[in-house]
Amino acid sequence: MKSISWYVLLIPLLLGVAPAHAQSLAGIWQGVETDTGEREPNATWPAELRLQKGKGNTLFGVLYQQVGGQPWVTVTFKVQATPTPTGMELMHQQKLNETGRTPGSYWCEGSITFTYDPKLERLTGHATYTPIGNCDIGTFTFYRVKLKSPAKVAAGVESTIRVSGRNVLWYADADLKQPVTTGNTYRTKLTKTTTFYLTQGYYPTRQSAVVPITIQVTGKAPARPPATPVAPTRPEVARADTARPVLAPVLAPQPVVLPTVLFKLGTPELLPEGLPALDQLAAELKARPLLKLRVAGHTDKIGEPEKNLVLSEQRAEAVKAYLVKAGVAAERLSTVGYGDSRPLYPSPDARNRRVEVEEIK
Repeated sequence: MKSISWYVLLIPLLLGVAPAHAQSLAGIWQGVETDTGEREPNATWPAELRLQKGKGNTLFGVLYQQVGGQPWVTVTFKVQATPTPTGMELMHQQKLNETGRTPGSYWCEGSITFTYDPKLERLTGHATYTPIGNCDIGTFTFYRVKLKSPAKVAAGVESTIRVSGRNVLWYADADLKQPVTTGNTYRTKLTKTTTFYLTQGYYPTRQSAVVPITIQVTGKAPARPPATPVAPTRPEVARADTARPVLAPVLAPQPVVLPTVLFKLGTPELLPEGLPALDQLAAELKARPLLKLRVAGHTDKIGEPEKNLVLSEQRAEAVKAYLVKAGVAAERLSTVGYGDSRPLYPSPDARNRRVEVEEIK
């Protein structure tokens, strides 16, 4: 989709998804629209599609989109979809809400043909819009978080929990304050039925959903063998530099990526899921008062290199400001920005919008 303002072309976003095959496509899909036919080839429109089962084999729901770098410019459409042999056909039904509208701006509407990849839980779509203004085509990519391993595991037995999704972040609580791990797999031993709360870092929006995944635990954990008595040993005298409590280390001699410390597209605004990692980092810095730190900011390759360099510096400064507010002395922190010159993943990928930290000797 596209949206045009009185001074610059803003391509509107429209997403769509519908059920295909025997597998239902109902659920929450998160992703992005791009449009190679516009004046700004790197422009993006983060989006979220929520679908429910309707009458027969149809789906209905809402499609939310916002302009990349301008999260205050948004639209919400009521949509309906019907299955096809390879995916679904989605149609825009009605505009429910719009923010950030300017004279001369508009969002495109029409149909989107989606292809479904059940292995990756991915929808790829190509839009054909009603010819209004410069509306023409749009390209979509969506991912859905879904459990791909058994929903039941044996108590106390190491097992691998596997999910679909892109740039998945795991939490132990619905408020996203207790990060567990990142990625599509988590190897663990569970002793009771446990619910994890997952989000996707792939083009997050203000509407980004938290998806609960519950793993049922059956049986009882194997009994532990009795501990072998150990002869008492003479306690060592603690050295002076070990008197302070030791926290789980965040820092290392080489630059360390903070995987959950990510940013909204095109802004230095920290995403809330990264705050627990920064709190841990602040605690470690306060426990090691002589340590100094360099914070390096990075961006993805969306946008102009000069602007990305400035943005990366702003992201590093945002992390510094957070640590200073948490009680770390400002003179212990330096910042640097590398723009889009050091990506870790093929673009576009939200994980490139990151910070790295490194001790300064």
